[in-house]
Amino acid sequence: MPELTFHHGGVSVPDLDESIEWYSRVLGFHLERRFRIEAAAADAAMVRSGDLRFELFEVAGAAALPEGRRHPVNDLLTHGNKHVAFQIDDLDAFLNEMAAKQADVALVVREAFGQGCFIRDCAGNLIEFVQKKTHDVRSA
Repeated sequence: MPELTFHHGGVSVPDLDESIEWYSRVLGFHLERRFRIEAAAADAAMVRSGDLRFELFEVAGAAALPEGRRHPVNDLLTHGNKHVAFQIDDLDAFLNEMAAKQADVALVVREAFGQGCFIRDCAGNLIEFVQKKTHDVRSA
C-alpha cells in the first residue's frame, strides 16, 4: 500500500465567489485556481493555506444543504462524509478571532478527550477546529 497524504477537502456551495471571499476573509485561504468540471457542470475553485487545500464547487440547481447537516450533533444521524478538521494552537484565541470576523460558531467542545469547535461557512457547511493537545489527558 502506498503512503497516503492529505491533499484536499471539498464542499458544494451555492455561490462560488461568495465562498472564495469567505474562506479568504475568515480562514486566510487564498485562491489557487478556478476551473470548470464539465462532467459535473460545476464551476470550481481550489483555495489554499500553506499545504492545506479546499475545493469549492458551484453547480446550478444543486439542492440546499439540509438543515440537519448544519448542526454537528444532528449531522451524525446521516451517513456520509461529515466535515474536515483543522488543528489550531489555542481554542480561546481562535474563538475570539472568529467572533471578530462574525463567523457562525456552531458548537464549542471542551471535554477530557480534547477541545475544539465547529463553525459554519457561508453556505452552512461544517468545519471543525481541534486544539493541539499540550499533554496526554489520560496521564493527567
